[in-house]
Amino acid sequence: MNTRVYTVADRDQFDTIVDARSPAEFALDHVPGAINCPVLDDEERRIVGTLYVQESPFEARRVGGAMVARNIARHIEERFADKPRNWRVMVYCWRGGLRSGSFTTWLRLVGWDAQQMQGGYKQWRRHVIEVLGERCPQLDLRVLCGATGSAKTRVLQSLAQAGEQVLDLEALAAHKGSVLGTVPGTPQPSQKGFETQLGQAIEGFDLSRPVFVEAESRKIGRLFVPDALLHRLRAAPCIEISATPHARLEYLLRDYAYLGDEPAELARTLGLLHGLVDNATLARWQELAHARDLAALFAALMEQHYDPLYARSQRANFAQFGQAARMETDDLTPQGIDKLAQAIVENQKIPVRC
Repeated sequence: MNTRVYTVADRDQFDTIVDARSPAEFALDHVPGAINCPVLDDEERRIVGTLYVQESPFEARRVGGAMVARNIARHIEERFADKPRNWRVMVYCWRGGLRSGSFTTWLRLVGWDAQQMQGGYKQWRRHVIEVLGERCPQLDLRVLCGATGSAKTRVLQSLAQAGEQVLDLEALAAHKGSVLGTVPGTPQPSQKGFETQLGQAIEGFDLSRPVFVEAESRKIGRLFVPDALLHRLRAAPCIEISATPHARLEYLLRDYAYLGDEPAELARTLGLLHGLVDNATLARWQELAHARDLAALFAALMEQHYDPLYARSQRANFAQFGQAARMETDDLTPQGIDKLAQAIVENQKIPVRC
């Protein structure tokens, strides 16, 4: 019998990683690439937990054991019926205990090479925290700055397509970073889920090469940028995209066109700015939202809110903003963005990390 202990570091050796926790636990966060095959679903887990507290551990194990056996049998019949004899599978639960242990035992009885991940999800979580803490300070970040509407996210995407290393925090957070940044139909991940995606991205970077990233505040929507990354971000060299107001407005009208589909919701979202602007200004913006006049609304937001905020925040939050390489453009069409990305890579003014 194989007595070796398998850890998070061994996960790439297996064909499949099985998360044996409940669907709710899995949805909150999980090892990337894992599939959810719960030995107890959310309701069953509640029932077993109640029995444990109100009756006895034995009664909880008696009832729970039958549930676990049925669920494992169903997974073997439905999820793993096509797996060959040489299939290798790693199984984990919350702490690498009874749930994953039971599942692993039955998979081994079938004849598969099934191994339990030591420490379970808790060990995975420690791994993510370690990766962020150790690798973030080593990143050679190049921070894209620019007022709202400067197409920073699209420039990052173009840089990635050109083969550059890119950390797209807004894509990982499923949010565009501003008060209007909610992505329709795409909920933000949990904080732990966000950090798992972030850790996975950072773990894959070549630390000897630059990593382009967008200037972000501490929060992206309701998610927090981890301190280790935020500190590195704020100390890194900057590249400022200086686009004309007309180009920015045209870009915003394309990128946020969907906001005109639900004017009442747009007006409600603008209400979140209460206290940051005077009531009369906010009322005018909400009127423009109800009228679906996005051009006038975005022009007003740029001039009266976002541009003054940008002017105050960049020098305060980014130590090297004063020495930023300045990239000017009047074209934020897809073709113009690709040219801008190429110019950023080729520009010899980009500060080199000491």
